Amino acid sequence: MNKILVTGGCGYIGSHTIIDLLDNGFEVISVDNLYNADESALDGIEKITGKRIKNYVVDLCDLEATKQIFQENQDIIGIIHFAALKSVGESVEQPLLYFRNNLNSLLNILDCMIQFRVSNIIFSSSCSVYGNATELPVTEDTPWQEAESPYARTKQMGEQIIHDVLRGNPILQSVLLRYFNPAGAHPSALIGESPRNVASNLVPVITETAIGKRPETVVFGADYPTRDGSCIRDFIHIMDLAHAHTLALQYLLQNNNEKQVEVFNLGIGEGVSVLEAIHAFEKVTGENLNYRIGERRPGDVVAIYANLNKAADKLGWQPAYNIEDIMRSAWAWEQARSNNGIVIFMLL
Repeated sequence: MNKILVTGGCGYIGSHTIIDLLDNGFEVISVDNLYNADESALDGIEKITGKRIKNYVVDLCDLEATKQIFQENQDIIGIIHFAALKSVGESVEQPLLYFRNNLNSLLNILDCMIQFRVSNIIFSSSCSVYGNATELPVTEDTPWQEAESPYARTKQMGEQIIHDVLRGNPILQSVLLRYFNPAGAHPSALIGESPRNVASNLVPVITETAIGKRPETVVFGADYPTRDGSCIRDFIHIMDLAHAHTLALQYLLQNNNEKQVEVFNLGIGEGVSVLEAIHAFEKVTGENLNYRIGERRPGDVVAIYANLNKAADKLGWQPAYNIEDIMRSAWAWEQARSNNGIVIFMLL
């Protein structure tokens, strides 16, 4: 029995994690309502691994439909919960949408875990829980500051919900993974970041600009108190992040956890500014990026990057890729998906 349910399995992080799970001997099923993804990711997974993943097109906010998945798969031993809306800007504009979707889906998953006695959940959290941190790099014990966006608030609340629910259900255990800025693509360039809706993350914005789908990349603010005035982030390669989920799941299944709920930061461990990320892209690709400095964007924190010692010590996890590797793989994916006609929108 090694069946894992990946929620949001057709999405960016979910699809790459499925590959790592399959490579490590797990059986996987997916649930994804395809709000911001499509099942073409499953084609890429099949080409890479030789295995076709079953995806349930279900909205996890629908409790009865969610229960049906568990009813049909009573051998699930663990859940990796990615499914959530994730755009900072959109969450500022539509906070109720984010609270309803991100929290109700989590509540329904936890409800089903209790009813069907599934013990293990890996929760996709975020460095956004720290807000504008008072210390850098942040550790898992860094105090939370005020959430800078409704999206960040849902991650703070999601972690608290898991603590409260598990406290009254001793058969359950969880790892909360607070990761920083996932980017890049699988080395095969068969899957990568390809949201159904307009991309808002920096790296796909850069690659879409370079290939001609966008007229420019806007740097949101260059007057922050940082070394070059732009925000500082900790970019983590998607395959490093994917493998961390497998390690976290194995950590729970082998009962290596000391607490019912444990928390790990996942990042490269060093800050890269937005402008430095742009220059890294230009260096590895030879492309000159058309970018301009714009106004600050509501919801953005000034600087955040991780101390990853705990993940290294307890999970045995170390990132294998740097910012240049991230940009190189992201550009290969952008060229591949554009040449294959996968992209269905143009921003002109």
